[in-house]
Amino acid sequence: MDIYQKALDEHKRLKGKISISLRATPDSQEALSTFYSPGVGEVSRVIAKDPSLLSTYTWTNNLVAVISDGSSVLGLGDIGPEGAMPVMEGKAMLFKHFADVDAVPIVLDVHEPDEIVSAIKAISKSFGAINLEDISAPKCFEIEERLIAELDIPVMHDDQHGTAIVVLAGLINAMKVVGKKLDQCRIVLIGAGSAGTAIAHLLEIYSKPEIIAVDTKGAITSDRPDLTPSKQYLASLNLLAPGRAYSLHDALIGADVVIGVSKAGMLSPEDIKVMNDNAIVFALANPEPEIMPELALSAGAAIVATGRSDFPNQVNNVLAFPGIFRGALDNGVKEINVDHKIAAAMAIASLVPNPSPTEIIPNPLNPKVASAVASVIR
Repeated sequence: MDIYQKALDEHKRLKGKISISLRATPDSQEALSTFYSPGVGEVSRVIAKDPSLLSTYTWTNNLVAVISDGSSVLGLGDIGPEGAMPVMEGKAMLFKHFADVDAVPIVLDVHEPDEIVSAIKAISKSFGAINLEDISAPKCFEIEERLIAELDIPVMHDDQHGTAIVVLAGLINAMKVVGKKLDQCRIVLIGAGSAGTAIAHLLEIYSKPEIIAVDTKGAITSDRPDLTPSKQYLASLNLLAPGRAYSLHDALIGADVVIGVSKAGMLSPEDIKVMNDNAIVFALANPEPEIMPELALSAGAAIVATGRSDFPNQVNNVLAFPGIFRGALDNGVKEINVDHKIAAAMAIASLVPNPSPTEIIPNPLNPKVASAVASVIR
């Protein structure tokens, strides 16, 4: 059966993918008195006196809000809050399955940064952490930055940081396979949105390689007149001489790594052929990658990763976010910082002790991943 039709059929049959389960059962008069009236009044009185006890007495100790405005959903774009809900449900499902974290999907029918920040702040006391999802760039940067500063619970935009963490984990092991050092590589990054910017930032902090970011107008250089603040940052990471326009193909000449977080068909075999020997190709667009693995390999790539489960080396955010939030909730982490992200990437990479061209990253279904990542979020 076609996977898209199967997805429609299963979602219709189940009427959604998640539900609420109970930690206790109100099946007696004593239980009713303990868990609701009159006993619950004492719990409320204690929390009101000391709000820091909220997570001691309620499920906020294990609860994440998965929040989107539907403005950048998968490869579908701005499809609105209703269209985003199946993805938010799916994210909540993965939280529970892989890390036993309870998660509630929330879609917001507001779309300006001020509105989104206000809405999330207004509901934040109900949760132990906030996972932002599928919010378009550049507003996602401002929203996350403001929420981190203004809330006392961890906030992470997974499209940015989950992707960056798993990419770094894959590159750590890919370097072992091809015998190169990441700090000596030239990396071409296709896509300057939320994921691309976060990938560049994490790689730059980890090893300071040269990174040439490319958008729909070509390589992002400092002399372009159309640069947003995030693109000004990306322009600062490359060594391209100003005064001329560089195409994607130009940027790939002599590159060691190409990372695509853009759209299908952006790369051709001819592009791969101008890269250095033992080229590494991360073609992560979904559902169709920037180049199909067999084409990249036939053009000389040594390692190919995609975002798909039907090819080797799937770069999947589920390797990162369940463990990150599990560790943050368990260890009272108030802010997920760059040290946590690098530690998470290294933990993920360590689960492949003998990397090979077809195995640089753990399988997303590996049950050890979440606990390994959680252990370094302290």
